Amino acid sequence: MTITDIKIRRTYQDTRLRALVSLTIDGEFAVHDIKVIEGPERLFVAMPSRRDENGIFRDIAHPITTGARHMMEESILAAYHEHITNQQAHEHESAEKEGNP
Repeated sequence: MTITDIKIRRTYQDTRLRALVSLTIDGEFAVHDIKVIEGPERLFVAMPSRRDENGIFRDIAHPITTGARHMMEESILAAYHEHITNQQAHEHESAEKEGNP
């Protein structure tokens, strides 16, 4: 399994939900609505889920093995951190152009 694309669809600042992410596997299978969530100790990745008739959330799609889960989480969090770094650099650049260092 190779992750061929990760898109940070939306970021949030004032909530535990930090981002919504889509990823593509082997250029042939897409998973949308993966969440980056700020936990008490670290960021973590939550797979897309749906509430069942008993009110319990169940993953719609998820990695089966620990290795696959670890690889997906590392890749998604790296893409998220890169996105945030680029976003901050762009905001800093814009502020400098406007004369607000």
